[in-house]
Amino acid sequence: MAGANQGQQQDLNQLLKVRREKLSNLQAEGKDPFLITKYDVTHHSQEIRDHYDELEGKEVAIAGRMMQKRVMGKASFCNVQDLQGGMQVYVARDDLGEEPYKDFKKYDIGDIIGVRGFVFTTKTGEISVHAKELTLLSKSLQVLPEKFHGLADRDLRYRQRYVDLIMNEEVKDTMIKRSRILTTIRSYLDSQGFIEVETPMLVHNAGGAAARPFETHFNALDEDLKLRISLELYLKRLIVGGLERVYEIGRVFRNEGLDTRHNPEFTLMELYQAYTDYNGMMDLTENLYRHVAKEVLGTTTITFGGVEMDLGKPFTRITMVDAVKQYAGVDFDEIHTLEDARAVAKEHHVAFEERHKKGDILNLFFEEFCEEHMIQPTFVMDHPIEISPLTKKKPGKPDYVERFEFFMNGWEMANAYSELNDPIDQRERFAAQDALAAAGDDEAEHTDEDFLNALEIGMPPTGGIGFGIDRMCMLLTDTPAIRDIILFPTLKSIDK
Repeated sequence: MAGANQGQQQDLNQLLKVRREKLSNLQAEGKDPFLITKYDVTHHSQEIRDHYDELEGKEVAIAGRMMQKRVMGKASFCNVQDLQGGMQVYVARDDLGEEPYKDFKKYDIGDIIGVRGFVFTTKTGEISVHAKELTLLSKSLQVLPEKFHGLADRDLRYRQRYVDLIMNEEVKDTMIKRSRILTTIRSYLDSQGFIEVETPMLVHNAGGAAARPFETHFNALDEDLKLRISLELYLKRLIVGGLERVYEIGRVFRNEGLDTRHNPEFTLMELYQAYTDYNGMMDLTENLYRHVAKEVLGTTTITFGGVEMDLGKPFTRITMVDAVKQYAGVDFDEIHTLEDARAVAKEHHVAFEERHKKGDILNLFFEEFCEEHMIQPTFVMDHPIEISPLTKKKPGKPDYVERFEFFMNGWEMANAYSELNDPIDQRERFAAQDALAAAGDDEAEHTDEDFLNALEIGMPPTGGIGFGIDRMCMLLTDTPAIRDIILFPTLKSIDK
């Protein structure tokens, strides 16, 4: 086996050497492709197929990467891959000329070429371009892998996403669909009167979520800074400033593990709307998801991993207490003390820590017994106050807050509040978070004095929500792992 691998490496090295020799010869002949600065493309492959009746016999100019080549004496075929797919090109010596045809025969798979010619259909019925002129636009000095051979290594695919995009059409289609999802979200929110803003990524206090931040040092000020874990606290400052409806789509950074649903840097969207509450956020979420699915997929029924989910029906709304009662058989409305909560947790083998209060234990029950059942679009409402330090209390139920998490496929897809705008209450909750941090909780919030000052200036009643964009894209594209929806996921470095 070692000998075979060594032989393959020697063959590859020889191929690479030949490609460089070809480039040297082209440069010596004054045909250096890297000196070409532009090429006027008139059409793309799918556009030609879609408008064949209008384009038959007409001249077009396409450009892309040559993925196949069949040389047959005086006439040849090649396939040029562009953004929209592949297009067969017929290349004849009599049309191209003796010298250009010789040059073409030396082209390698992976070279980028421009083709000028007319549209026609071959005898086998394939829409093609009959080349009148070929231009070598870029010389590929590496050898592309075979269609799936050599790309089976997922790690290599992530590290060399540029090769993955070339070789796997479905990867390119998924990433294009992700872009369309983001465009559609922006368009919808803009139509609802929201404005898109940008807030700092480097912050002194990484608040707004329970997560461990990345830390760095800013030399110019000789100060330690953190990468943001959330967008919340700055966006709320803008609500205080009177912008009323704001959103941001941006990267946030959390120093936590890697798995099929987590990447340390990921795309989050948060939006805040003055003069509404978490009910308004539920309506917005339902309408937004339905709109995006219809615009991007053409349907409100999606399938993920063979499971069908219906975005067209009204989304289910259930309180966390009722969900735990339904799936775990425990009614937390009947549990009044921390001791009772601990006892029922032990009875149901739910592990908890000494610092956990009754509300924390309720949440642990939900995670253990309920999340996996939240397959169809579901709003889980009214969380315990202990796990919601930035949320308004529920009138008449001071142990609970006006918060919901949106679930699909058993995943948390969004998190929303009726935002806490009482600065005195907020200071007390920050103090409780500071105490947790002092006790060793490295995901606890910290008091943010400037944010408290903003609340003292006065923030109107506000609804806010955070959407996990990557998970949304995963569901809408039937992509099982987050690294397959992020163009360049975080990977362990390798020795050069």
